Amino acid sequence: MARRGRQALFFLLPMLILVVAFYILPLILTAWISFTPLTNWRVRDQLDDFVGLENYVNLYYLARYDPDFHKVLQTTLVFVTFTLFINVVGGLVLAILTYLIDERISLAYRLLWLLPRMTPLAVFGLLWYYFFYGGPQGTLNSFLLKLGVIDEPVRWGTDPAMLPYSAWAIIVFVNGLVGVSYGMIIFYSAFKNIPRELIIAARVDGARTWEVIRHILVPMVRWHIVFVTVWQLLSLITSYTHLFVLVQWSVVDKWYGTTLALYVFNTAFFDVKNQGFAAAAAVILVIIGSILGLVTLRIMRFSQMISPPRGDI
Repeated sequence: MARRGRQALFFLLPMLILVVAFYILPLILTAWISFTPLTNWRVRDQLDDFVGLENYVNLYYLARYDPDFHKVLQTTLVFVTFTLFINVVGGLVLAILTYLIDERISLAYRLLWLLPRMTPLAVFGLLWYYFFYGGPQGTLNSFLLKLGVIDEPVRWGTDPAMLPYSAWAIIVFVNGLVGVSYGMIIFYSAFKNIPRELIIAARVDGARTWEVIRHILVPMVRWHIVFVTVWQLLSLITSYTHLFVLVQWSVVDKWYGTTLALYVFNTAFFDVKNQGFAAAAAVILVIIGSILGLVTLRIMRFSQMISPPRGDI
């Protein structure tokens, strides 16, 4: 048993080193900074100072009284919830559709859905900047004006009359296009590993396509559904890159397009450059992500999935 433990440690050691170096140590450093008054990256002067829970108290009062921060929290909740639904359910639906059609046609569709993920961030952001541009030159405005659907250009992501729903719809749509391909690839690969004999036997017994999907395909990839859900949840909670481009280029409203992760990034690097306060918010974000991840695993009955099977095999 001890030998097996040493062998397992040998193979896990490179991964453990990476986790400690790129996750545990940065997290410890972030927690340390959250107890300092660090601003404008004055590390030599302020990193050794200790202000206790001051940054956390300021964060509490901001969350309680600042209307702009309330928008950030609302946007975070909406963004994570709806984008997660698109990434998981949309990825599963796309995987099923591409699995049920001819492989050659399926390959073309899968490559098409991978384009948003393969496109560089600046190019992808510029595409949607021109698409949702508020002037008559914007792709969407130009198209709708020619069709006579609208009489004048619409500022899709910044018009006060359409906020917050227009900004939320844009950030969910843009990020959903990027994230849905991940679930599609994972689920499609899982479907391809299901023995074809199961599908053939079900067809011989008269099972319809919907019954094959419900009773064979989806149950056989429940592990993958759990993995994609938790992975995408944790990813979305800390995601900010595409949102940063949309907000900086005024595609969407500043506050209704900013999640808590983007707020932390802007606080540390762009706006007030208050690294101590940003670190405190980052620590809270990590705690929230950890709790939500554990709750999701519990809701999806992960413990039952890893428990030994009952009876003899």
